[in-house]
Amino acid sequence: MIPIDSKTIKEFKKGDHSAFEKIFERYSKQLFHFSLSYLKSEEVAEDIVQEVFIKIWNNRNEIKTETSFQAYLFTITLNSVRKYFNQQSRLNEVKHDILFESSAFKPDFDDNSNYQFMLDKLEELIRQMPEKRREVFIRKKIEEKSLKEISVELSITTKTVEYHITEAMRFLKNEFEKLQIQGMIFFHLFIR
Repeated sequence: MIPIDSKTIKEFKKGDHSAFEKIFERYSKQLFHFSLSYLKSEEVAEDIVQEVFIKIWNNRNEIKTETSFQAYLFTITLNSVRKYFNQQSRLNEVKHDILFESSAFKPDFDDNSNYQFMLDKLEELIRQMPEKRREVFIRKKIEEKSLKEISVELSITTKTVEYHITEAMRFLKNEFEKLQIQGMIFFHLFIR
């Protein structure tokens, strides 16, 4: 495949939209397939490609015309894929911590199918929370924002933030306790 010419890159650096379109048409499919090979999700791969092109547009003045533009694009794409995996890993850690805090199923975490069920149930329960409580909970537990940050962002007092966090955790704990009782009844009725 023929690399993009230096004239197009120079025009792009000056903010020429038609040069940007040429670059997009030339590389977007390659970057999509490259991302997809790692991510296995077309939707996420599309998001990564979009992020890459936004990044190169915003940083177009810093592009070096004497280096390989294609290598530059693929490096940015690979870094975006890595960033995505790091975010997913962190999100999974946070979910695990929330599950551990609110569940009596702690010994069962070794069983992968049960663990996945618990993660799915956690997401379902978070969606069931009242809107404001869910918003506060996600900002505190998943985005790891401080009480003060949340109170400023949502225009509520820190006491109200604390209240929502306490109620959210109480709700999750109660729901997971119900699940455990149901699981024990099922075990005694059908397994034993």
